[in-house]
Amino acid sequence: MKKFDKNKVILGIAAPLLAIVAAMAITSIIIAATGKDPFHAYEVMIDFGSKADSQVWIINKATPYYLSALAVAIGFRMNLFNIGVDGQYRIAAFFAAAVGGALTLPGIIQIPVIIIVAMLVGALWSGIAGLLKTTRGVSEVISTIMLNAIGASVIAYFLKDGRLAVKEGNLVHTPYLPDSAHFFEIPTTPKPIYGFVIIAVLAGFAYWFVLGRTRFGFDLRTVGQSESAAHASGVSVKRMVITAMLLSGAMAGLVGMPTLLGVSYNYGTDFPAGIGFTGIAIALLGRNHPIGMVAGALLWGFLDRTGTQLEFEGYAQEIVGVIQGVIVLCVVIAYELVRRYGLKMQQRKVGEELAAQARKSEKAEVSA
Repeated sequence: MKKFDKNKVILGIAAPLLAIVAAMAITSIIIAATGKDPFHAYEVMIDFGSKADSQVWIINKATPYYLSALAVAIGFRMNLFNIGVDGQYRIAAFFAAAVGGALTLPGIIQIPVIIIVAMLVGALWSGIAGLLKTTRGVSEVISTIMLNAIGASVIAYFLKDGRLAVKEGNLVHTPYLPDSAHFFEIPTTPKPIYGFVIIAVLAGFAYWFVLGRTRFGFDLRTVGQSESAAHASGVSVKRMVITAMLLSGAMAGLVGMPTLLGVSYNYGTDFPAGIGFTGIAIALLGRNHPIGMVAGALLWGFLDRTGTQLEFEGYAQEIVGVIQGVIVLCVVIAYELVRRYGLKMQQRKVGEELAAQARKSEKAEVSA
C-alpha cells in the first residue's frame, strides 16, 4: 500500500513537470524560428513579472479568470461542457449593473443585492441549457453556444440610451453605481488589490468542500463518471444535470463582479469579454482542482502582463497566445500520458499479485 501511494505521488509530480518541460521546449523552438532569442524572452518576462506593480496587476487579472475556471470546472466534474460561461457572466453583469445603478442603498445591502442578482441571472441563463438537455436531449455545447449569441443580442438591445443605458461621449453604459456599491480594496503599493479576491478564495473553498466533501458532490461526480451507475444507486440524473448547470451559471455570475464593483462601476460597450473562454483553458490547465486552477489563473495573468513587455523588446505580439496554447496542449497531453502509464502500472501490479497467488496455490496443491 505504501509503495502504491509513493508511485501515485511520483506520477502526480511527473505530469506537471513533463508539461512544463515540453511547453518550454516547444515554445523555445517557436521563438527561435522567428529569429529571436527564447532565453532573453524568458528573462524579460521574469524580470518584468516580478515587479511589485506587475504582481498586483497579475492578482487582479487572475481573480475573474479563477472564478471563470470554477464555473467551467463545475460542469467538467459532471462531464458537462459549459461553453456558455462567457455569455452567462456578461448578461449577469449587465442586469446586475442595471439593478445596482437604479438603487441607492447602504453598502451592506447594495453590494449583496448586486451580487445576488448577478448569480441569479447567471444561474437562470445556464439553467436553460440544463433544461433543454434533460427534456429535449439538446447537447449543452450547442445550446450554450447559441445562448452566448442570444445573450449578446439581449444586451445589445437594452444597452441603448433611453432604455437601460445612458450615453457618455462615444461610450454607452448603464448608470453608474452609487459610491455605496464600490467594493473595498486591499491597500498595497503601488496599487491596491481588488477586495473581490477574498470572494474568489471563498468560492474556491466552497467548490472544494461541496464537490469533494459532501454527498451532493459525490452524487454529482458519480453522474459524471457513469449515469447508469448513478441511476442504479437512486440518484436522479436529470435533477443533477439541471443543478450542476445552475451552480455553474451562478458561479459564472461572479466573474464580472471584480470589474463591475471595483473598476468600471457600470456595464458598457467596453466591458471585458472573452473571460469565459479563458476559464475553459484554465480549468483544463488546473485539472479542475481548486489549487491547480489558482496556479493556472496566475500563470495566465503573468503571461498577459509580460506579453506587453515582449512587444517592446521586438517580439511578435502573437507569441503570448502561442505560449498559452502550447501550455494547455502540453498539460492535457502530459496528464493523459501519465494517466495511461499509471494505469499500466496498476494492471501490471494486479497481474503480478494474481500470478503470485496462483504459484502459492500450486505449491499448496503439490504439498497436499
